[in-house]
Amino acid sequence: MTIDKLKVILAKHASWLEGKAEGEKADLRWANLRGANLRGAELRYADLRVADLRGANLLYADLSSADLRYANLRGAELRYADLRGANLRDADLRGADLRVADLSGANLHDADLCGADIRYANLSGANLCGVDLRVADLRRAILCDTNLDCAIISYRGSEVKIRFEVQP
Repeated sequence: MTIDKLKVILAKHASWLEGKAEGEKADLRWANLRGANLRGAELRYADLRVADLRGANLLYADLSSADLRYANLRGAELRYADLRGANLRDADLRGADLRVADLSGANLHDADLCGADIRYANLSGANLCGVDLRVADLRRAILCDTNLDCAIISYRGSEVKIRFEVQP
């Protein structure tokens, strides 16, 4: 995708968010945004399904309620990003930098966060069912009411599969 085309899509999306008639919700499905500089981008509610965002700069980006199912965010810079309520089901976040990101209420079901830096991130109420967290750094992450059912983590070099069962 060219930078000019991306600028037009982002401008129309901003207008859509403001409720303007000329606005249009961002449809970036299957978009090649590899290495794109989207620092501080306003992408609330955007459709980014299957988008290639490998190595993209999304520092301070607002991706709240965005649809990022199956997106490739491998090695992406997502520090301080707002991902509240975002759908990241089956997304590839291997090696992504999510420090201090807000992922509260996000759906990360079956996402791959292997080697991701998630320090100080807010994962309150997030769905991490089946997530691969091997070698991920979760120090000081907030995990209140987070669903970690069947998540895979590593502890001192050993893999651990978490299985929670609700007792009646």
